[in-house]
Amino acid sequence: MVELEKKYEIGVRRFNVNWVGAYTLYVKETLRFLSVFGQTIVGPIITSILFLLVISLAIGENRQNVLGVEFIIFLAPGLIAMQVIQQAFSHSSSSLLMGKVMGNIVDMIGAPLSASEVTLAIILASITRAIMISIISVIIFSLVIEIKINNYLIFSAYLIISSFIMGAAGFIAGLWADKFDHMATITNFIIVPLSFLSGTFYSVERLPNFLVTISNYNPFFHMIDGFRYSFINSMDGTIKFGLTYLITLSIIMWIIAYTLYKKGYKIKS
Repeated sequence: MVELEKKYEIGVRRFNVNWVGAYTLYVKETLRFLSVFGQTIVGPIITSILFLLVISLAIGENRQNVLGVEFIIFLAPGLIAMQVIQQAFSHSSSSLLMGKVMGNIVDMIGAPLSASEVTLAIILASITRAIMISIISVIIFSLVIEIKINNYLIFSAYLIISSFIMGAAGFIAGLWADKFDHMATITNFIIVPLSFLSGTFYSVERLPNFLVTISNYNPFFHMIDGFRYSFINSMDGTIKFGLTYLITLSIIMWIIAYTLYKKGYKIKS
């Protein structure tokens, strides 16, 4: 028997960034939510439209001005931002959880992708879903009410940063959750209440002083407030503090997601 001179050895990664692999994972994640377009895109938009129509009918002709604009004009951007927050979180969290439950997460673990490439690819897919929802919502809302984007730079900045934070948060939640009940608990008792109680339907200037102070450190408030500013040129907080706070938080959330995935936290659950 001839003895082999060269033994098989584990290969060494010969590239700093696997651009092809990361892009492939991003495309896969994007196609995953596009394959159920009605559920992931159309559903959230219809929910926002129903909120707008029901509240518009409820207040009737008694439409007060909020932050210098009619209440419905004030409300519409908040509803869009609320869906951006919830759907960005939903995408990344469902991706990780479904992979763990169905067992196909091993395909992603076994791929030649680093922790940074995996986390960023999934988070970018969450951002893509949020961007699609926001753009389609703005177009549809503009057909119903007089709404338009007045500051595209602020609109893009808050949209991308907010969805990045929620995509990273969803990634962390997806790693933590062992079953769909766990994810439903986070969504129903944390994400949805905070998005509703962060200025979506009201201006925080109407709150008591101590609640206003608390709101200033609530990231959901700054996401919605800044997003709304790009439409009505008025806000409760400030652009400087809001962007600084959200950018810092986005870095922290990504580092946490990266570290947990790299350590293999609950991946085999």
